[in-house]
Order: sequence, then structure tokens, then C-alpha cells
Amino acid sequence: MKIIIEFFKKYKHAWVFLYTFIYLPWYMYLERTVVSEYHIMHTWVDNLIPFNEYFIIPYFIWFVYVSSALFFFFFKDVDEFYRFGLYLALGMSISLFICQIFPNGTNLRPMNLDPNKNIFTHMVAFIYRTDTPTNVFPSIHVFNSIATHVAVVRSRFFYSNMKVKVISFVIMISICLSTLFLKQHSFLDVVGATILSYVIYQLIYAKIPLPINREARENIRI
Repeated sequence: MKIIIEFFKKYKHAWVFLYTFIYLPWYMYLERTVVSEYHIMHTWVDNLIPFNEYFIIPYFIWFVYVSSALFFFFFKDVDEFYRFGLYLALGMSISLFICQIFPNGTNLRPMNLDPNKNIFTHMVAFIYRTDTPTNVFPSIHVFNSIATHVAVVRSRFFYSNMKVKVISFVIMISICLSTLFLKQHSFLDVVGATILSYVIYQLIYAKIPLPINREARENIRI
């Protein structure tokens, strides 16, 4: 108990994680209620994108990518943690609100998926079973990936590290593409998430000068 108390004294900003208790019940509510009457998100672009089960790899990497960045900033940079947390919370809340007032979903998933073809199709089948094809616009998967890349690029720890920024960019793009090639999202969902990311970026990061050096960055506050 003493260790726990000392932890929260040192890391008071852990209260940000309480947003989980807002997001998860809201998301699960939408998953239970938006099941039949919803708008189908579909464009001609979706017809040009083939299904590819190998994209399940970057799709799952999303969980590590976002959480790793979040915990890195939690322990290393409180200011960046607050900015990143606010970026995620605003975007996910707006996404759920849109789904609340504009129920939406897709009909893109392949009907003849063979879970036994290989380990990748088996993993895709698992995703299909656990995640409904509803509440897709804008894509939270895509939004969070963009937000994570922005946080990495704008961080004083990585601003001068081109290798990390390139790796982050490749991961972000791969995750965004995975939502399309796995037929989890429509092209509209990706575009919507990109626009939402840009808008929230303007609110949180646009007016903050780029970190020329560590000393300059440390004097910046949200």
C-alpha cells in the first residue's frame, strides 16, 4: 500500500487515465445499441482496395505503438503526456459523439474468409468476432495513430532524431493502411480521422513553437 501511495504522489498526472472509465462504457454502449439501423460508409475507392490478411500485423502493432508512446511520456515528459492525452481524449470523444448522433458502419468484410488458411486469417477472424463493423467513422484506429506520430515528432526527446521519426511515420502509415486492407474501415473513415486529427492538432500543437533544442522545449507549457 505504501508503494502505491508513493507512486501516485510522484506521478500525480496518472489521473488522466481516468478517461478510460468514460471511453470504454460509452464505446461498449454504442457497440451494443448500433447493430442494425446505421449508415453504410462506402466509396468507390474501397472497391479498388483488395483484402490482405497480412495487414493484421500493423493492425495489432497499433496497441503497442499508442500505449508505448503514452507510457513513455507518462514517465519522461509530463507536459507532453498532458498534450498527448488531451489529443487522444478529444479525438476519441468526438468520434464517439459522431457515432452517437450519426450511427454508421461498413459492409466491406469478405464473406468467404477462411480462418484456417493461415495464422493471419485466423487473427483477422478473431478481430471480426470481437469487433463489430459499426461505429467506424471517423476511425479511432487511424486517429490515434496520427496523434501518436504527432506526439513523437513534436517531442523534445525525438525532434532531432530522424531515425525514430521515420520509424514512427512508417508504423503510422502501415496502421492506417491496415484498416483499409483488412476491410475494417472505409476510405471515408480514414479521411474523417485525418481531418479530425488536423483540427485537434491546430488546437493543441499549432501554436507551440517547434523544439529547437531541449532547453527551449522545457520552457514550453501547454
